[in-house]
Amino acid sequence: MITYRARWVLPIAAPPIRNGWVAVDNGRIQAVGPDRRSVPRPPSAADVDLGRVALLPGLVNAHTHLELCWMAGAVPPATRFTEWVRAMMSRRREQPDAASPAILDSLRQGIQSMRASGVALVGDVSNTLVSVSLLAEAALAATVFYELIRFRNAEADSVIAAATEKLATLPGEGRVRVTLAAHAPYSVSPRLFQRVAEETRSRPEARTTVHLGESPEEVELLATGQGPWRGILEDLGAWDEKWTAPDCDPVEYLDRLGVLGPSLLAVHGVQLSRSALDRLVSRGASLVTCPRSNRHVGVGDPPVSRFYASGVAVAIGTDSLASAPDLSIWPELARLHQLAPDVPASRLLDSATRIGAYALGFGAEFGTIEPGKRAALIAVALPSDLEDVETFLVEGIEPSQVSWVE
Repeated sequence: MITYRARWVLPIAAPPIRNGWVAVDNGRIQAVGPDRRSVPRPPSAADVDLGRVALLPGLVNAHTHLELCWMAGAVPPATRFTEWVRAMMSRRREQPDAASPAILDSLRQGIQSMRASGVALVGDVSNTLVSVSLLAEAALAATVFYELIRFRNAEADSVIAAATEKLATLPGEGRVRVTLAAHAPYSVSPRLFQRVAEETRSRPEARTTVHLGESPEEVELLATGQGPWRGILEDLGAWDEKWTAPDCDPVEYLDRLGVLGPSLLAVHGVQLSRSALDRLVSRGASLVTCPRSNRHVGVGDPPVSRFYASGVAVAIGTDSLASAPDLSIWPELARLHQLAPDVPASRLLDSATRIGAYALGFGAEFGTIEPGKRAALIAVALPSDLEDVETFLVEGIEPSQVSWVE
């Protein structure tokens, strides 16, 4: 057993502890408390004083696309989402084979950068599943969402059949879990949404995700059946003439399809009203916010205060390097703090740890410093005489300030 002392210990599930102690044995947390006497330990236990640091659980990046790491800096900011999408699609047509050295090297670098910034758990959205084996090799836990895209209703069953056959060839559950996901209301048919939901419900431990309420163009398509998204689908030869606009907001649309539930991570939500957020809460779904990406792709800033006021479970993601400068959660926290100074720093840190772990289905393993959890602990260097450690942590931390406690 090793007992660690730190200037501040942030259990997340409890208030910060000044000069706290954490006992670790065989990779699991055994106890946490305000002094060494509160942490039972055998005489042979080693004491390690970490000094002037904040000790907290590893962070959770609840939404990214690691297979797009090769597109870092390749798609410029846009003022309208569909303009950014067209530029991204054009650039992606130049993509080498998914298993090419260039793709794999960029993906490994992305994983390494997340690890270096203090990320212990990731929600990765993948169209190729190329990240699965690399995440399994790395010191990261993950839920990999195998993302399906098809707008024609008649093709849903064949898409699901091919996807489930591919998943059956992968290893079983472990630190890297793979599950199905539908991309977005503007790219997925009603039938495919329902089939993904059915597959998810058949595995109680599984999670699924969807890009939801991200852009005004998405809202326009669902309300009227018209707009830029219809134009893109028609240009791609993917439009379904039999599809009828539901004339409702994105959350109500998925609710009508029976998709909403505790296993769902709704990503972005920039355009969601309070009533839409209330519906997410009533169905037990989580919301993942990616504020830096939202600004880059031209959909505006997320209504962060509204998110937290609604009571929805908010997790945090970076999105991909095609729309964010890095894969660190720290600048996402800083941006959220800027956008919603009324939201307590403690709630933002909760989103970056406990809620993210819960949303990805790893709540029993990660996200807090509590007995029984994995000892995936990070230490953040602090200035002297710091009183408000939580606010300090959401105002901008550099990877160089972060180290793993191993």
